[in-house]
Amino acid sequence: MKIAFLHYHLTPGGVTTVIRQQIEALPSGSESLMISGEPGPEDFPARTVVIPEIGYDSLDSQKKSPENSLDASRTAEKIIQAISACWPDGCDIVHVHNPLLAKNRHFLKVLAELQKRGIRLLLQVHDFAEDGRPRTYFRDDAYPADAHYCVINQRDYHALLHSGLKPGGLHLLPNMVTPCNRARCPSIFDPFVLYPVRAIRRKNIGEAILHSLFFPDPCFLAITLPPNSDQDRLIHENWQRFALGHQLKVVFAASQKYLFPDLVASAVAMISTSISEGFGFSFLEPWTAGQMLYGRLLPDVCADFIQKGLRLDHMYQRLDIPLCWIDQDTFYRQWTRCIKACATIYDLVLTDEVIQQAFKTITQNQKIDFALLDEAFQQQVIATIAASENLKNQVLKMNPAFALWESLVRQHKNPRPENGNNNIIAHNNAVVQEYFSKSRYQEQVVKIYQKTLNTRVHQKIDKKALARQFLSLSQGPSPSPSQNPAQSPARFSLLKWSRPLFSDT
Repeated sequence: MKIAFLHYHLTPGGVTTVIRQQIEALPSGSESLMISGEPGPEDFPARTVVIPEIGYDSLDSQKKSPENSLDASRTAEKIIQAISACWPDGCDIVHVHNPLLAKNRHFLKVLAELQKRGIRLLLQVHDFAEDGRPRTYFRDDAYPADAHYCVINQRDYHALLHSGLKPGGLHLLPNMVTPCNRARCPSIFDPFVLYPVRAIRRKNIGEAILHSLFFPDPCFLAITLPPNSDQDRLIHENWQRFALGHQLKVVFAASQKYLFPDLVASAVAMISTSISEGFGFSFLEPWTAGQMLYGRLLPDVCADFIQKGLRLDHMYQRLDIPLCWIDQDTFYRQWTRCIKACATIYDLVLTDEVIQQAFKTITQNQKIDFALLDEAFQQQVIATIAASENLKNQVLKMNPAFALWESLVRQHKNPRPENGNNNIIAHNNAVVQEYFSKSRYQEQVVKIYQKTLNTRVHQKIDKKALARQFLSLSQGPSPSPSQNPAQSPARFSLLKWSRPLFSDT
């Protein structure tokens, strides 16, 4: 097989890691070519051709007038020339990664030109603009038709089935999990809980900080990496000031102070409070490092893992906060305005009745899930709890998950072989090693390539139907293939969907 891979860039990150794994998973005798909008690292495992026109849009390119915009036909020709220079008789498949995010506003036009020239496409979707990324939505372009699609979890698979794709042209390819490296011996002796994450907005940093209020002294929270984007950096800096001002037990950018393997080996446990994941590495990798994972369960992502036997029943699906602790009227106005604005971007109509009913659902019993709040409301709640032992106890009764930390730290200080957590860790590690191994991944990749080569498809995505799936299912359960999700935005989170706080854009 001759496979050409196509992506906007090769900077370090999840998609680049997956491309590496796919290149290394090709069967003996296969050949690969990487076509990228930006140069890759020297150790990249395939010949790389850089075509800047397929890279991320710059601010300057976004401001250019239409007559100076990218010539999609010419760019497609450059891609074909790169393939021909490597293989005079062409390639079997062009495997395109994350094509449905409008990081390059002309990308879909380029793909359409490639199809006109007889190029067989396999489109692997890691992230959807419809899933809380309205600013990266292709409003004016149809998604590629009559091409094979590939997704990384059952939630996305069913969303695309409900949006017009067919089983013969839609493939499920869960990511491979590389076991975590950890130091042989702990080197950090103060007890801490590790959130091994780049602190971007959807990782719900405020909720991890909320947990730290319930850590017994001297246990603290360590968050490994700062964000890269300017918007997320502003939010991150605000959280740092907030934590310092309220004397909270949080260490930010811990990986800049300690080696990551030392952090993994020394932690009491790991935590995840993310509200949105693509594949969900954070629910799989800790077990391979011999660590317990606590925090928020994402049912739509974790359903795949639980079906395979992963034990996650100790994790929670919501954290209840009394509604009276925030300004309900202000929250309602912001929540309503945000959901209407997002619906407009996707050309959807949500009636006032549907929105009001959804709001009643998320605020029933005068409680609200902490993850539905944006940073300003989250900080208000944290400050309220930090200032009152009585209110802290009230929240503890509402959310038993907070009570785990006391006993967990005690067990860490006095480890015992019969500790039940050791059984969970061993069991979950075995599940991860069995179902997300390199050998299983190789088998799945090859099967998908063979189906893409041997099966012609006639299908297209209904973009409105796809947007309804995600706007309705934000943080909701994954539907079965025969079940349409309820068309109600009852899990709509300001943290996920609103414009970032402290941003002037």
